[in-house]
Formats: sequence, C-alpha cells, structure tokens
Amino acid sequence: MENETAKGLHFPQCRYSPIRRTSAFTAQTENFEAQNGEKAMKSLDARGITATFDPLGVFIRQWRFTDVHVQSGEVEIQVYKANPEAVAPKPWFAFFLPNRVYLERIETPQANITWRFRGDRAGFFGTQLLITPHGPDFEYFATGGKLKMALLPDLDLRRAHLLITKTLLTIYGIDLASDSGSAESIHAQANAGIGQDKSIDLRANFNQVPIRSWLRAEWKEHLAGSAFGVLHWAGKDVKLENSAGEGSLAVNNGRIDNLPVLEKLAELSQKKSFEHLALTDCSLSFGWKYPKIDIENIAIEERGKFRIEGEMSIEQRRLRGTIRLGLKREYLDWLPNPEEVFSRKQGGYLWTNVRLSGTIDEPGQDLSPRIIELFKQSPGAYLRLLFRQFEGWLKKGFGGD
Repeated sequence: MENETAKGLHFPQCRYSPIRRTSAFTAQTENFEAQNGEKAMKSLDARGITATFDPLGVFIRQWRFTDVHVQSGEVEIQVYKANPEAVAPKPWFAFFLPNRVYLERIETPQANITWRFRGDRAGFFGTQLLITPHGPDFEYFATGGKLKMALLPDLDLRRAHLLITKTLLTIYGIDLASDSGSAESIHAQANAGIGQDKSIDLRANFNQVPIRSWLRAEWKEHLAGSAFGVLHWAGKDVKLENSAGEGSLAVNNGRIDNLPVLEKLAELSQKKSFEHLALTDCSLSFGWKYPKIDIENIAIEERGKFRIEGEMSIEQRRLRGTIRLGLKREYLDWLPNPEEVFSRKQGGYLWTNVRLSGTIDEPGQDLSPRIIELFKQSPGAYLRLLFRQFEGWLKKGFGGD
C-alpha cells in the first residue's frame, strides 16, 4: 500500500499510521505523510483519514477506495523540472498484485494548500477541499478559508476550481474578496507550467475592492475608495523580471485626505477645501515589460476644482512623463499673473504642462521653478504670500481665529 501510494503520487516513499478496520469495508488511519515529492506535490500530510475499500478493485489490480474523508491536511505544491522516472524491477508474482491506488473522492473540511512565493510560504489556509480524479490526475474544488501571499493582503476564498496535471496547473476560476460577505469580487483564471515549461498566463478582473487594504501603511490614512478593473500577467516563469502585462484601473468614491502637499496648497491658496478631495474621476491604464512600466490615460479630477491628465513611465526607478494640470481660476489667486504659467483655458480650467523627472524616491518636476520665477517678477506678491503664511503661523501658535 505504501509503495503503490508513493509511486502514484510521485513520492520516494510515504508512511501510513497503523490502519484498522472499522467495518467490513471501511478502514481508518490517524495519519499519512509523504515528503520530498518529485512532481507537483512537494509534501503531503493528512490526518484523521477514513476510507471505504472496494474489494472488487483487486480483480482489476487496484487498491480502490471511495469516499475518503480527511479531518485535516496540508499539501505543499512546487514547480519542478520534468525528468523521466526510473522504473524499479518487480518480482514475478507482482503480476497478481494490485499495482495502482485509485481514489474516487477525497474530502476534508480543513486543509492548507501551500507553495513558496518570493521566498515566503503562501497558499490557501483553512479551506474546505474536495479532490476528484481527472483521468490519471486530480481536480481540486475549494471553498472558504483565506489566501495568504506576499504582495497581497489576506483575502477570503469564496471558491476555487483547479486541475493539476504532470505538466500544467490550470486555474479554471478563483473568487476572492477582502470580506466574503461584501459585494467586492476578485476573479482570476490562469495557466501555469509546472514541468519543463514554467510559463504563466493569468487574467483577472476586480470590482468594488477597497483600496486601503492594498496600500502601504503610510498611505492608508490618506487614500480611500473602491477599485475596479482588469489585469493580464504573462511570463516565461513566476519571476517578476521575466514578466509582462497590461491592465486598467478605476476608483469609485475616491478620496484624498490630509496629504502634506495638499495641506501646503490649501495654506498657500487660502482654500481649506484642498485638504480633502472627493474625486469625481480617477482612472488610468498601464502596461509593463520588465523593467519598464508605462502608465497612460491618467485622469484624476474633482469637478469644479482641478483635473490631471497625462502619462508617465518608470524604468529602473527613473521617472519620466508629462502631465497636464488644470485648476479653476479661483484656486490660483495666490499666484501673481497665473496666466503666464497656466496659459491655456479649456473646460472651465486654466491648464499647464508639467514635465516629470528624477526617481520614484525623489521625483522632480518643472512647475516649481516656473512659479518661483513669477514671484521673482512680482516681489510684492511674494511679500503678501509671506505675510499670509506668517499670519497663519501666529494663529496656530496663539490659538487665534
């Protein structure tokens, strides 16, 4: 039994705890373990196993089991290099013995399916799992539990349907959400080679996804909204440097609050409304072929206040691009002769082009030097701005109104 199970699951060896009969054709064992798998499964640990034995399988040379129930278990899968397997010699009487283990149905209410991703343990944890044969391979149906994976927040698993063969992992569909009881949805389909061909092709769409759970900690208090869009990722393996893809992103009910740059702009323009932005438009499209990311069709607006349009690229952390910034005239009153910089009028805004440079850690732009030049041409406006900031500092310091 152990030898044939190990051979069928591509392990060098495996171990059953003592197997005891609980009825004429039902058996139970406390544990099954297998390590150092040579194919898709790297390790397997099943606990509390109960199975029904079909004695007729012996006549077709099978250890045949139906209705296998597992109290809990853990499977680690891996990417492997396809190699032909050695065929061990068999004694003459092996012809009369079963040479295959057939499992008709395996169920467990508590399973972990794990793999290594970017050096960390990732996978589906605490899921209800059903495994059924698919020819010589197996299909996996999972519901409940959580997906934990580097670069992603923890996500609830609603359902998943996978097929793992000797050479291919096929994800027919995975449905995820930050909160399985919400209207949020993340749906993905993928094919990933797990033999000699390790290419990956993933397509996903998402709807009503709260963006805060996906942001770095320092941004969570400043940005809010619900995202929807599509994503396509492809590569010759799972490494980021061998990937390419494209997608689009839009945010509904977007809010930007209390960013230092907005607070400074509100202070300069004497418009407190700049500290809190309620976006009426927020969308972009993107594409990448490592190491370059192109972001296009940028559109960010709070109608009646400002609008940003444009495109940018990031390559080796270097930032390049041009955005078009439009502001309502009343938000430019703090500038002397604002029409010299914001020289184009369209759609109720005054517009200027801003060229981006530098890196994502230290971004640069050419708008600030042009604004400084305006104040050089109008020292009186600069003094008024200076006294206005000094007045604000006094009010904050002494609690005045």
